[in-house]
Amino acid sequence: MNAIRIAQPALYEEVAERLRQRIFSHELPPGTWIDEQALAEDYGISRTPLREALKVLASEGLVTLKPRRGCYVTELSGGDIQEIFPIIAMLEGRCAYEATQKASGADVARLESIQDTLEKAAATSDIPAYFEANQQFHQELWQMTGNRWLLQVIQDLRKVLKLTRYQSLSVDGRLKKSMEEHRELLAAIKAKQPELAEQVMKQHLIAGSEAMAKATTR
Repeated sequence: MNAIRIAQPALYEEVAERLRQRIFSHELPPGTWIDEQALAEDYGISRTPLREALKVLASEGLVTLKPRRGCYVTELSGGDIQEIFPIIAMLEGRCAYEATQKASGADVARLESIQDTLEKAAATSDIPAYFEANQQFHQELWQMTGNRWLLQVIQDLRKVLKLTRYQSLSVDGRLKKSMEEHRELLAAIKAKQPELAEQVMKQHLIAGSEAMAKATTR
């Protein structure tokens, strides 16, 4: 039997991941022009794998390629947000429904642990910590569904929403309201009420989109 070599990840994939994380952390904030020459020099690579990486990020909606102007980190408009969130709400509502149906005792325990982190972050108004714990809570629900198709679509859209970072949580009263919504969601999951969990999740995300719209118009 002939051995089959396992290919290492292509260079452009590694570059794409590095840039993706810099965009998510807002080290490269929305609207930033991508200086290809400077990046290539920083990474010690030619511009060819860098351009391939930018094509990958463009397909994910994280950067925008503008003819004769170069590449920019994508800026989401209020219209973009209002178009994306109803789709996310529908998908994650379904996610909450399936997760509630399949939730085991261990699953609920993990959610409760993350919920404790959310409570502590909310109590001290630590928005970055709340944001990260919130991401973990949602990711845990995605995994609980076991539905890889649903997971893939949600993750693709969530990548784009990371461009907004903490904006919705900065609106007065939104952090407290988000915490209340999380409590309702966890209660529905623990009570094995998938329809209620779906409804609460949808309302949670729509409320987040409304807060984000306020943040972008201030």
